[in-house]
Amino acid sequence: MSNIVSYNDYEVRRVWVEDKHGNGRWYFAVVDVIEILTESKKVRQYWLNMKKRSLKKEGVDLQENCIRVRLKHRNNRSYEYDCADVEWLFRIIQSIPSPKAEPFKQWLAESGRQRLEEENDPDLTLKRMRQSYLDKGYSKEWVESRIQGIVTRNELTDEWKQRGVEPRKFGFLTSEISKGTFNVKVGEHKTFKGLKKRDNLRDHMTRLELLFTMLGEEATAEIARNDDAQGFGENLDAAKKGGKVAGDARRLLEAQTGKPVLSSKNFLDVGKEQPLLDDGDDDVPF
Repeated sequence: MSNIVSYNDYEVRRVWVEDKHGNGRWYFAVVDVIEILTESKKVRQYWLNMKKRSLKKEGVDLQENCIRVRLKHRNNRSYEYDCADVEWLFRIIQSIPSPKAEPFKQWLAESGRQRLEEENDPDLTLKRMRQSYLDKGYSKEWVESRIQGIVTRNELTDEWKQRGVEPRKFGFLTSEISKGTFNVKVGEHKTFKGLKKRDNLRDHMTRLELLFTMLGEEATAEIARNDDAQGFGENLDAAKKGGKVAGDARRLLEAQTGKPVLSSKNFLDVGKEQPLLDDGDDDVPF
C-alpha cells in the first residue's frame, strides 16, 4: 500500500512493503526527497547523476538497497520509482549537499519513532494502515476485509513459527493454500491479474478473493492446532486441507451464483476506477 505524507509544503510518496515473512517497513520515493533537498526541476536526472557519481568516486551503488515501486505522479499517471527505507535514505542524503538535509533527517527520524510506537502498539499499526488504504481510494468494506485478512495472516504465521516451520518456507505453504482455495498458486494468481512479481497480490484482490483467502488461512491454522501439526511436512498437510475447505466453499458459491470468484481485476489504476468494488465475474483460464 502507498500513501502521501507532508513535509513543509512538499509531498513525499511512500509505500509499505512486506517481505515474505510478513515483516514490513516504509519505503520513500527517492526523487521526492531529492526535490525537497535540492529544489531541482529535473529530479530524475539529478538522481541518475548521483548514482553515477557515487559509484565512480566512492564505489557505492546508491540504488543497491532501493526497490522499484509503481507510484502515482502529479499527472495522475503511474510510473515506477526507486524507493528507499529510512536507513538507506540517510545514506543517500549524505550524498546531497543541502542545508535542508539535517531538518529532513530529523523528520525521517520521527518517522522511525512512529514505527517503534507501532511495534509497541500493534493496534496503532492497523489504524494507520486502515487510513492509508482509505486515502488511496479503497472502499471501507474492502479495507475492513483487508485488515482482518492481515490479522488472520499474522496469526497463521505465528502458528507456523511455533510449530517449527522455517519462515523461508511460509511462501510455499501459502501457495498450497492458494492452490486449494482458487486452483491457482500465488504466482499464477498474480499473472492472471496482470501484476508484477513485486506487487502485493492481496492489495489487488476483490473482497471475495480476500474472504476466501482468509477462510483458507483460518482453516489451515485451526487444522494445524487440532492435529498438533509439527514441522514442515505436517503443516504442509494442514495447508492442503485448509485450502480444500476454502476451495469447497468457493465452488459451492460459484455453483449458486454462476460466477467465478477468481478475478482478473486489479487496483493498479487507483483513483481512476474502483475495480475492486465489483467481485469477480471474469472467465478463469485455469
